[in-house]
Amino acid sequence: MSLRFVYWQDGEHCLGYLEEFPDYHTQGESLDDLKEHLADLYKDLASGVIPNVRRVAELELS
Repeated sequence: MSLRFVYWQDGEHCLGYLEEFPDYHTQGESLDDLKEHLADLYKDLASGVIPNVRRVAELELS
């Protein structure tokens, strides 16, 4: 499984969020560290542990 994420460098830290959950940002000391934090965040958000999670979805119109 793969997930798309957005990230940027801010000083000495990498910040980012998962495209599906843009309201939930995290950070890491390196890109690899950020990826670990994003994976943990995804597990929490997708498991239902965090209530009222907002997501981004796509709607196809005909």
